[in-house]
Amino acid sequence: MLQNIRVVLVNTSHPGNIGGAARAMKNMGLSRLVLVEPEDFPSDEAVARASGAVDVLDGAQVVGSLEEALVGCSVVLGTSARDRRIPWPLLDPRECATTTLQHVESGGEVALVFGREYAGLTNEELQRCQFHVHIPSNPDFSSLNLATAVQVLAYEVRMAWLAAQGQPTKMHKLEGASALNAELVTADELEKYYGHLESTLVGIGFLDPQNPRHLMSRLRRLYGRSNISRLEMNILRGILTETQKVVRGESHKRREDDV
Repeated sequence: MLQNIRVVLVNTSHPGNIGGAARAMKNMGLSRLVLVEPEDFPSDEAVARASGAVDVLDGAQVVGSLEEALVGCSVVLGTSARDRRIPWPLLDPRECATTTLQHVESGGEVALVFGREYAGLTNEELQRCQFHVHIPSNPDFSSLNLATAVQVLAYEVRMAWLAAQGQPTKMHKLEGASALNAELVTADELEKYYGHLESTLVGIGFLDPQNPRHLMSRLRRLYGRSNISRLEMNILRGILTETQKVVRGESHKRREDDV
């Protein structure tokens, strides 16, 4: 699906921006790069800025006109930072991604078009686009680096694609060193812990068994909503055990001092 999306850079003057755009594309799973009359390409600086996305640069198509770059595309979305005299359907990056995915899901080819660093796309070039895309940046400092603009739209496309595929948009990390961390404690293990905790609190003088004042009930409620894993329980039990050793050691020392 993502292979039906092409990123088109028009008349890019700085080769580093081409490399940065290639890196941004590969980060988000896009691979089709089309360059319209780049001023300096191929370039060692583009390769350096690509930082591992050289395959995107190697596969880049260099053409002589925007018309040639858009051959086969059913939908063209052009980035625009300025107000134009003729109103045009305007999308923000998230809407751009949704529109893009809707068309590629039906087998269409989509182009995301980015203009020159110093002037963007001309009015004539924008009129070749069915939609204009505006990134709502700070109005007091609205000029985005070209590669950054590519990253913004590529990210939104990635998020929309993950949602369409039913894939998670965040990865939950587990401690791979121990399966115990993925297993929650059982009710009986919690009860043993509560008994261990209560005896420890009595031993250090924090809990008065004659006047408990609902302390253990409150602690049960606290731990009950914590989804404690077996690994975490082992840590907690270990802390209690070491605490009891210290208390017993101090008690033994006091008895020796009394003698």
